[in-house]
Amino acid sequence: MDQDVPGHVEFVHRSWPADPDQLVLIRRELGSWLAPLALTEDEVADVVLAVDEAAANAVRHAYGPDESGAVELTLWTEPGTLSIEVVDHGSWRPPVEEPTHGGHGIPLMSRMSESVLIHFDGRGSRVLLRHRIAAPEDAAPQGAAAQAEPGAPKHHLPDETEHGDP
Repeated sequence: MDQDVPGHVEFVHRSWPADPDQLVLIRRELGSWLAPLALTEDEVADVVLAVDEAAANAVRHAYGPDESGAVELTLWTEPGTLSIEVVDHGSWRPPVEEPTHGGHGIPLMSRMSESVLIHFDGRGSRVLLRHRIAAPEDAAPQGAAAQAEPGAPKHHLPDETEHGDP
């Protein structure tokens, strides 16, 4: 990971077992990857929530009950953009029109991200989440406190107990 330039992460990739117990570890590691980007607390919460939802979907839906699998995250920045790709090598199951429980993952990711692109084929699923960020030369000085707008909603990051099957 290139951390010599504040507000810049060139490329980071990691794979975890597709297991619900790994989601808290994925969120924690993602938080450390985001640290050099000088994002506000709300921006970090939005990114982590969107990635957590994509990873949870891969854990819950990509693999059958007797299959083991992996969830991969790749993060990179380009000027003004943070991109995170969440990949599984399982089978795609299209969203249900009228879900009886759950089923809010894709709309949630769309609200938390500038764009969400989903691709699936016989090799698995790829979810690309893009977030607008300050370009490195526009980034706030290190240690600058982020000011939340009055009345701005506070985001809740799920803990490891919130991803059990309903």
